[in-house]
Amino acid sequence: MKPYDQLLRDCILINNYWASADRRFPVMNPATGDLIAEVADADTNHVVEAIGAAAVAFETWGKTTARSRSLILKKWYQLVMQHTDALASLLTAEQGKPFTEAKGEVIYGASFIEWYAEECRRTYGETIPAPVAGKRLLTIKQPVGVVAAITPWNFPVAMITRKIAPALAAGCTVVLKPAEDTPLSALALASLAIEAGIPPGVLNVLPTSDAASIGKVLCTHPVVKKISFTGSTEVGKILMEQCASTVKRLSLELGGNAPVIVFDDADIMVAVKGTLASKYRNAGQTCVCANRIFVQQKIYPDFISRYREAVAELNVGNGATENVQIGPLINEAGINKVRRLLFDATEKGAEVITGGGTHPAGGLFFEPTIITNCNDSMLLSREEIFGPVSAIYVFNDEHEVVRLANKTEYGLAAYIFTQDINRAWRVAEQLEHGMIGINEGIISHAEAPFGGMKESGFGKEGGYYGIEEYLETKYLCIGGV
Repeated sequence: MKPYDQLLRDCILINNYWASADRRFPVMNPATGDLIAEVADADTNHVVEAIGAAAVAFETWGKTTARSRSLILKKWYQLVMQHTDALASLLTAEQGKPFTEAKGEVIYGASFIEWYAEECRRTYGETIPAPVAGKRLLTIKQPVGVVAAITPWNFPVAMITRKIAPALAAGCTVVLKPAEDTPLSALALASLAIEAGIPPGVLNVLPTSDAASIGKVLCTHPVVKKISFTGSTEVGKILMEQCASTVKRLSLELGGNAPVIVFDDADIMVAVKGTLASKYRNAGQTCVCANRIFVQQKIYPDFISRYREAVAELNVGNGATENVQIGPLINEAGINKVRRLLFDATEKGAEVITGGGTHPAGGLFFEPTIITNCNDSMLLSREEIFGPVSAIYVFNDEHEVVRLANKTEYGLAAYIFTQDINRAWRVAEQLEHGMIGINEGIISHAEAPFGGMKESGFGKEGGYYGIEEYLETKYLCIGGV
């Protein structure tokens, strides 16, 4: 018996009923190639049914007191924490990341449930001084309605709780479409939500292998009032076009091309540790991971020497095995993309000084890699690498590196390493990125806003900003007072 068997679900969830389907699709372990489960494959009829269930549930859930919603969310949080090891084991099986890292994701994901269980009791309106006598002006907050959430495979627990917890806290009902590669974590979370007391229709989950068709129905259906999507910029643009027909509210967390800037006054070991954490977490498969590492000329030799030593110590293997730090990439397409970007870079003069090929651990494992002499003519300077490859660039001065860091259509995250507070503040203000880590490679917390600029999307998740995305501000003007 596997640790996660008690949480394993292979059905569609609509109205708190576990439904089957005519078709099923396989969920594979990327580390071993083994079949974990065959999951019911939702079609467009299931989407319409789920939206209908969510609409009916909203009539009640949207009117429940904040305290009532808070108590259910707190119970959900407690159940997730009680099942941390089982959820992490399931996450590792379907996604591949090391168990320790998966456990960290579950705890991080649960923190959003806890935060919004508390934050839902603080969705205050305002009273506004009236400009004329006899009137009273005020605002109230109300849930937007039925929400559709579309989540990625790289953080199959955290990306779900980061969207669903504030939506439910606000009084919205949800139709969730998890990624095809990792639907099991979503279904396990939903089963715990039901156990916590989530009423029928409030949370519906549609695993599917036909993301395009399901997504189109969610975007065009008039009952769905908001879409929250995390994924590629290419898909995000399609969803924007589809949502235009009903003028839906949108939150989009899209692609990134994060620069890391290591100035010559940085603490080298702090910079090495922070860059390593940003780059190699989840085998480099994160939207905020270090994609371009800029190192100032003066400290370049020292940084490369120490960074190379640290990368060489990373242990690659099956995430279910102890002491593993780098798991597999999610699928063959991920491996092929890394190979393509490395080939292009080396053809244009870059040098691989560590790694550079597939790892003996198996077909979807890639060696932790460092490539130097990079420049902006290379594809990896413009595309998300989404693999365990550190692309190193050299710069001379602050003005130059700010220009290079901003030379991208993306603007999600950026990182600065310096001991000069004036420089840190000055550069952070100039960077066209929504989140800035200063002497830190891990920046996301439930209490803080997460989101980007430019073609990395709009809308925030986390903090009080996150619940505002699911609330309408209604203005009331009372006359004759």
